[in-house]
Order: sequence, then structure tokens, then C-alpha cells
Amino acid sequence: MCRCGPAEDLAHAHSGSPVAGSTARRARLGSAHHHPDPYKSTLRGVASRTAPHRNAPPIHPARAAARAAMEVFYYVVFGALAAIVAGLELGKSGKDRVATTSAFNSFKNNYVLVYSLMMSGDWLQGPYVYYLYSQYGFDKGDIGRLFIAGFGSSMLFGTIVGSLADKQGRKRACITYCISYILSCITKHSPEYRVLMIGRILGGIATSLLFSAFESWLVAEHNKRGFDPQWLSITFSKAIFLGNGLIAIVSGLFANLLAENLGFGPVAPFDAAACFLAIGMAVIMSSWSENYGDPSDSKDLMAQFKVAAKAIASDEKIALLGAIQSLFEGSMYTFVFLWTPALSPNEEDIPHGFIFATFMLSSMLGSSVASRLLARKLKVEGYMQIVFSISAVTLVLPVVTNILVPTSSVKGGSISIGGSLQLLGFCTFEACVGIFWPSIMKMRSQYIPEEARSTIMNFFRIPLNLFVCVVLYNVNAFPITVMFGMCSIFLFMAAILQRRLMVVSDLHKSSTKAQEMIGEDEPLNP
Repeated sequence: MCRCGPAEDLAHAHSGSPVAGSTARRARLGSAHHHPDPYKSTLRGVASRTAPHRNAPPIHPARAAARAAMEVFYYVVFGALAAIVAGLELGKSGKDRVATTSAFNSFKNNYVLVYSLMMSGDWLQGPYVYYLYSQYGFDKGDIGRLFIAGFGSSMLFGTIVGSLADKQGRKRACITYCISYILSCITKHSPEYRVLMIGRILGGIATSLLFSAFESWLVAEHNKRGFDPQWLSITFSKAIFLGNGLIAIVSGLFANLLAENLGFGPVAPFDAAACFLAIGMAVIMSSWSENYGDPSDSKDLMAQFKVAAKAIASDEKIALLGAIQSLFEGSMYTFVFLWTPALSPNEEDIPHGFIFATFMLSSMLGSSVASRLLARKLKVEGYMQIVFSISAVTLVLPVVTNILVPTSSVKGGSISIGGSLQLLGFCTFEACVGIFWPSIMKMRSQYIPEEARSTIMNFFRIPLNLFVCVVLYNVNAFPITVMFGMCSIFLFMAAILQRRLMVVSDLHKSSTKAQEMIGEDEPLNP
């Protein structure tokens, strides 16, 4: 989920070989400290991460033993998470399951299929974006400008195009996402900078549509078909569990298979992404009906913007929700660009791809927990305060370990004790991310008015994209501990605002209930 000072600094955050065991030629493209593209950029080479270099110098026995021990540590963490996820999914009781209808299950499965195909098209591209640009001969500054163009496009053009979904139709907007992203994939075949820039702009527009149009269509269609509003959380949880968890891992491995093992080259994952997007578009065109936020012809785009702005300004609940989303997602996207240097400050040899897969497994664990919480009808506004607080603690962990755990001055080697502790904390943070997505979707479905849903959701992304651009512009201007400390503060602020949202929501419900009771007590006119 695409989520990193001059432009040189931005590229610096994306540069480098994403996995241990890559060839020396690729290693020269950048430092192993860096991370090509948010969340999706470290799976390339998972299958080859343990392959030895032919001309590598002999490893000292003590260092070899330490490396072997850490290999066991990685597998233990991954295995424990996998066992927990399997246990949660297989051990669901009646309280964790909601009785639904066959019509709803068919509707849910159709949406989850489409969402998974859309996310496959997104995740497949990540591992090879930076690498492809570097293969075309562009330097870090050029590549940095391409990435900034993507974020800027999402903030500017994406907001406009995404907002049109409320007027022109959400199904049409979802198809526009597919077309935009397919065209973006096609541009990767050209080594021309201008063509690649157009591709990044199209990709930015597509990102805004991915995170607004599909959810808006789902909520409207769910309500139009008369399904229980509580069932929305089932679809949200399942879509996140698969689309942001399992699909991410499989897509990364499949991209590696195409580009590395089968030797089709770094453009192959983009071609595969276009194919998945085309399949998803065919399913949308053949099985989805159209719905609108405001189907009237009386409002132009500016009027739609005014309606959305008025809703945010006049309803504290919507404003709080937007602030909470921006604070959490801004911290999450910043974390994406910080976890690699945090775990390997002295160029430790860490399996980036395997760690990324572990993070995605943690996210699956979180979404599985969220499905249980939502099925038991617990108040989202209540438990999310705890989730935000826990996530804040996990991101302050690098600051604490930097102070309390002595750092080694030796370059290379295996992950340190402090790094191991941080890895466990980061897995906990990713579990919080897994809980966050279906929960924030549930709150958006409750608080955002239908007539301007896509517009308001894209408004929420404006400060988010601006925040990411500012952070990335200055990512090398501050120590990594300062950046993590800032993220931790933002997450604590999100917890405080979540508390305020619960209070305001409860007051609103109490006031509405009191007015209904007064209306019932009034005598009928003779």
C-alpha cells in the first residue's frame, strides 16, 4: 500500500538491494540499508536470499554460528506467527462468526475476489519499481523525482478524479483505476524519462481510486441490497486478510519467480500486474452494478468539494476521523522507509524479504483479530484507543533500544540484540496495522455521508500525501530515532483523538435517542 531532502533524499530512501544474497552487481545499485518501494519492495529475491557468493571471503566460525542462530530466530518468529494466525482462523467459535445469508456470502466473495485481484496488481509492481528505473540508467535524483511525482499526483489529480466517483459512478471509477494502472504498467516498457513520469502520474491517480472508489462502491451496494450493516465488517476483514496479507506475500514471490527464476526480467511483474488488473476489470464490468453518491445533475465538481468540506467542518466526528487516519497512516508510511536502517544500522546481513513476509503475516494476524472484535460487536471507538497506544509504544522501541542497548561498531554480521527486540516490536506494530484497516473502514461507513463518501475520503488523503512528501523530503535531515519518536507521538495523538471521537459519538447517540423519546411522549393533536 504504497506508502516514503531534495528528490535525492527520496530516492535514497528507496535505493538499494532489497534482500540479502543478491548479486554483487545489484548490490552496487545502492546500500542494503534502503528499501525500494513501500511495503512491497523487499520480497524480490526471497528464494535466493541464502545463496552464497562465489567469491565471498570465508566467514569466521563465531560469526557463522551467530548467523545460524539468527536464522533460527527468524524462522521461529515466522512459524509462531503462522501458528497463531492458523489457530485464530480455525478456532473461531460461534461468538466469532456472524450468521449471514447466501446472497450476502455471494456478494462478499465477489468483492473479495475483485479486491484481491486489484491488490495483486498493486503488490506485484513494488519489488521492481526502483530496480527497473536504475536498470534504465537513471540516477537517484531522477528516480526520486519520479517517486515524488507519484505522491504529488495522488494528492492533486487523484483527489479530483477520485471525487468524481460520487457524481459519475463508483463502478466507473473502479474501472478507471484498472485502466490507469494498466497504462502505468505499460509505460514501464519504455526507457524514456517522460514516459515513465506519465506512468508515475497515472499510478498516483490509480492509488487514490484504489483507496476510495472500491470502498465507496462496497458500502453503497451493501446498503442498497438491504444487508445488515454489521455484516460490512465481515467483508472488510476478509478483504484485508487476503488483499493486504496473503496476496502481498504470494505476489512478491510470484514477481521474484517471473523476473529472477524464469529470467523474464524486471518488466515481467508489471506485465503480470496488468493481466491481473484486466481480469479484475472484466469481473467488475460483468458483475457489478453502478451506484452514486449524488446522482443529481445540479452539482459540479466545485460544488461537490464544497459539500465535502462543509461536512468535515460541521461534523466533528468526520473531522476527528480524518485526523486519526492521517496520523496513523502517515506514521505507517514513514515506518516503511525506516524499518530497514533500524534493523541494520551497521549493515547487518538481514533477510529483508523474509522479514517483509513476516510483517505481512503479522498484518494477517491483526486482521484476524479484528474480525473477532467486530463480530462480537465491540465498540470500534473503544478498542482502537488501545490499538493506537500499543502501536505508539512499538515505534518508540527503537529510541529505547538505542539508549539502553549498546551498539556494535563492527560492520556486517547478523542482526543485533537490539535489532531483534525491534523486530518483535515491529511485528506487533504490523498486527496493529492489520486491526486498523477493517476498523477504520467500519468507522468510515458509519460517519461519512453517502452523498460525498469518495470526495471526503480523498480529502482525507490530501494531508496524508502532503505529510509523506514533507517527511521524505527531510528523511535524512534527522536521526532515525527522532523520526521514530515523531511517529510515536503522532500515534499517541491518534489515541487521544480516538477517545474524543468516542465521547462525541456517544453524546450524539444519547442526544438522538432523547429526541426520539421526547417525540414519542408528545400527545397527538386532536
